[in-house]
Amino acid sequence: MTKRLEGKVAVITGGSSGIGLATAKRFVADGVTTVFITGRRQDQLDKAVAEIGGNAIGVQADVSKVEDIKKLFLTVKKTTGSIDILFCNAGIGENAVLGEISEDLFDRIFSINVKGIIFTVQEFIPLLSKGGSIILTSSITSGKGLRANSVYAATKAAIRSLARTWTAEFKARATTDHGEVPLGEADHDKVIRVNVVSPGPIETPMLLNGLSTEIRNVIKSHVPLGRLAQPSEISSIVSFLASDESSFIAGADVQADGGLTQI
Repeated sequence: MTKRLEGKVAVITGGSSGIGLATAKRFVADGVTTVFITGRRQDQLDKAVAEIGGNAIGVQADVSKVEDIKKLFLTVKKTTGSIDILFCNAGIGENAVLGEISEDLFDRIFSINVKGIIFTVQEFIPLLSKGGSIILTSSITSGKGLRANSVYAATKAAIRSLARTWTAEFKARATTDHGEVPLGEADHDKVIRVNVVSPGPIETPMLLNGLSTEIRNVIKSHVPLGRLAQPSEISSIVSFLASDESSFIAGADVQADGGLTQI
């Protein structure tokens, strides 16, 4: 039986832990031949590559730095020449209530969560195969209005907006061998798709760091399914969005939240 991602090449930013690492493992299980992952810490990146196995290549990179993104691009170009899947997952989260938001916090979060995605996607356009898939990691916080989350939530709302805009832009890029043409005359399977996955509370280091058991239980009590998700559950959604099984899904935001934002 053919695996859903058989023979494809993928790039995952923020792939050394949490959802990114789980997705790299899932991609390999689903047939990806090579998966490039990034991380800011070399030791953690090396550990992740060892966990994933021979299909993985680690590239130390901070997506807030355009020069690092360009270094990643050149490594991928020299190694495989093209990619089929780009999963922009790198992100950070910090809390601050209005009145206590520093310029440094604002710049730090927006540089990684928004600037990093914009320049990663822009850099990799020439390497994306026709019919390729771009997946962006947002969050349910973009629409929840949670206290002390204004800057973080704003970055995640921006990511949702980017997916809509880029879906329109890739529609205009639909091409045939004779150049750019209206979508109705193009081969539809050549259009690059952009989608978003918006996790709710997940058992990841970023969410759980510093949280007491009591707070975790409070969070669980608000989730209709009564628990936090595992990173592997999000990776299953990302794999689906990366595959031809989701060929008619574009510009969408998949809410993976156990029903938290749905009732």
